[in-house]
Amino acid sequence: MKPITRRTLLRGAGVAMSLPWLESIAHGAPVSAAESLSEPPLRAAFIFMPNGVRPDYWTPAGDGEDYEITPHLKAFEGLKSEYLLLENLWNKNTVGRNGHWPKVPAWLSGGFVERTTGSDLDSGGTSVDQFAAQRLEPQTPLGTFELGIDAPRTGIDTAGGGFPRALGSFLSWSDPHTPAPKEIVPQLAFDRLFRNVRTPVISSVDPQHPSLVESLQRDETSVLDVVLEQANTLRRKGSTNDQTRLDQYFDSVRSVEHRLEAAMKPQKRWINKGKLPVDRPAPGLPETHAEHVRLMLDILLLAFWTDSTRIATMMLGDAQSGQDYSFLPGVKGSFHTLSHHRNIEETRVQYEKIVNWNIAQTAYFLNRMHTLDEGGKSLLDSSMVMFGGSLKDGNAHTEENLPLILAGRGKGALRPGRRLRAERKTPLCNLYLALLHRMGVMEKSFGDSTGPLEGLS
Repeated sequence: MKPITRRTLLRGAGVAMSLPWLESIAHGAPVSAAESLSEPPLRAAFIFMPNGVRPDYWTPAGDGEDYEITPHLKAFEGLKSEYLLLENLWNKNTVGRNGHWPKVPAWLSGGFVERTTGSDLDSGGTSVDQFAAQRLEPQTPLGTFELGIDAPRTGIDTAGGGFPRALGSFLSWSDPHTPAPKEIVPQLAFDRLFRNVRTPVISSVDPQHPSLVESLQRDETSVLDVVLEQANTLRRKGSTNDQTRLDQYFDSVRSVEHRLEAAMKPQKRWINKGKLPVDRPAPGLPETHAEHVRLMLDILLLAFWTDSTRIATMMLGDAQSGQDYSFLPGVKGSFHTLSHHRNIEETRVQYEKIVNWNIAQTAYFLNRMHTLDEGGKSLLDSSMVMFGGSLKDGNAHTEENLPLILAGRGKGALRPGRRLRAERKTPLCNLYLALLHRMGVMEKSFGDSTGPLEGLS
């Protein structure tokens, strides 16, 4: 049999199927007043911080609304009435395994991460952001928006339990085997929000198939439907692994087609008055880590403000972030290295400063959300923003009672300003099930949930 290449497979469609081209279509196209929503939509964001915290600097004394502000929570002090301090949530499937790599994908899925060779990643589950987006009708140009700081890592961490480093490089997973690519370059992230092409320009069109272009523009035909017969032939003749890879490829293209549909037939969107002062960043990565983090948070803010997306994730660092924090006074070294302070006072103080700095960046983001007015309420009022990490004690790699806050009012579905203690060892997925319900995804379970977390409202 003559080898069937991807080019051959798609020839029947008379079109070059290019994912970057598809993703750039019609993003950020202007919306008329007639197409606008009558009230702000609900947004959800998940902000991840690696390498844990110092437990006694995070967990306060006191109950309900009357609890002390600990050193780690100091940056959130002015926002105390705007968030819930969540306690006793965990992912039981991360116990007794590597301290970092498998805990990251489990943070948003609760799944059991398999130890593989790296070519067959298995995160154990779909992350809650992707799970929600897959079950909601296309509402915005970007169904989800994934941002980060560190470039994905490759290889196997033989010293860390034999897990692929890629597991700790991605927070968002569209299925157990497919991480959702994160954008780490500010300009590219910004450009995803503002692509003002209203009509798709299809390249490499076969003159013999002009009707395909017309049908695609009328949204009558899927690119995959056009080549279905060839695709089935390839599946039958391919190996089991090839069939799996081909199915994953088709699924990914279907996903992009759905995004294309949302772009070409946009739903009603919320239009905020005024312009958020976020200019297009310069090419490449910023010179400093501090500038990089702020830019990405500003772009995330802009994504919500322009209603370009309503579901987002942001990684302040990967599983073992080696970012050098020597730019902080009194700090010499990387985040991960200093997290293993072994209770040596000098090292521990440096670690605490790094944790506090990352928390302060999140507080900056929440404060900006809190000050942006949307129809008489703030952007934060119409949002649910979870911040935290997959470790409690960064030095000991403990999994219980994860450091978590849930900010915002979720359009009245959350009652912040309190310390909410769940029963000890409550699945973190109980929280996600409750958030899914508030997003209109009425599933009976998610991950290892035992029921929706109570007490949020």
